[in-house]
Amino acid sequence: MTPAQTNPEQGLLVLNSGSSSLKASLFLPNGERINYHYEHIGHGFPHDHHEAFAALLNDMNHHVPVAVGHRLVHGGSVTQAAVALDDAERARLQSLIPLAPLHLPGNLLGVDLCREHFNVPQAACFDTAFHATLPEIAWRLPVPQHFGLRRYGFHGINYQHVARRLPALLGDAAQGKIVVAHLGNGASLCLLDNLRSIDTSMGYTPAGGIPMGTRSGDLDPGVMLALAEQLTPEQLSHTVYHEMGLLALSGGENNEMAALLNSPTPAAHFAVDYFCYQVRGAIGALAAKAGGIDALIFTGGIGEHAALIRAGICHGLDILGLQLDTAANTRHDTFIHLPSSKPTLIIAADEERLIADLTRELFTLEPTP
Repeated sequence: MTPAQTNPEQGLLVLNSGSSSLKASLFLPNGERINYHYEHIGHGFPHDHHEAFAALLNDMNHHVPVAVGHRLVHGGSVTQAAVALDDAERARLQSLIPLAPLHLPGNLLGVDLCREHFNVPQAACFDTAFHATLPEIAWRLPVPQHFGLRRYGFHGINYQHVARRLPALLGDAAQGKIVVAHLGNGASLCLLDNLRSIDTSMGYTPAGGIPMGTRSGDLDPGVMLALAEQLTPEQLSHTVYHEMGLLALSGGENNEMAALLNSPTPAAHFAVDYFCYQVRGAIGALAAKAGGIDALIFTGGIGEHAALIRAGICHGLDILGLQLDTAANTRHDTFIHLPSSKPTLIIAADEERLIADLTRELFTLEPTP
């Protein structure tokens, strides 16, 4: 964590209050950015962030926010990237908890703690909003419409950040069809066309799509029916969000990709291979829907830092015109493709920067240098 400055200044605070950690960034008027990260502080699940928030207030010292921007995993039907957090919006978000039970309680606790301590405007920025441009063929689910279920898509804040970066990196090619792989403990893919989301792997909740740390991704509905016969609703929900994915594939060894990559066990190797296999297949599926793609982007903790995973995913994707430069991939360069390949890039996730920009735009605050 970067130490705070000694002179008192107001800044724009961005808060990402997740299920197991609290992250924050303070953007100061002079262009300085101070990052804070508190992991596994508090008890229970989701973790009680009162202790972490007290640590944040202490570490911020004399700094006070002029506004606060929050990351909210689910915005429901709201299509705006950011909205003001008044009482009505707070109540609406409470009603959405069943759609993202792993994330929204922690998100909303961060909102409430800020409302207790800061009398400043607050904005909710939604991971689902970037996917409001999905065409009906991508967001419809093959279930009776009267149930009101649809594909929402997630990780949209980072996808929007990546989309903003692409023109400077790819020029005119940024307007083409591009697959972005956001790979972390939560993972998804997004298909961009003209820098807009036109398809994505996650669905009605963040449990769908490709395999993740403790979430399975897409499953045969019959599997869920079979589990429902053996488990109570509470047990089933816990299994879906906490016991599947890499954790299950590795026989309970670990849900963290870094640990699995360093493990000598066959179960860990299988989990890694399975992840690469499924992500590779999902990229191929999006490419088939698009009639081919013009570039592939890796982002997120695994996407940015795990060269072996990127290599495993790209193995066989030469049929799409994608070939990695082994040395560049090992160095984690921005451009990691061979000269004969379509562009393959690493773009660091920075949801906090985008949330700060969206909050400034919403409240017409002065931009930070």
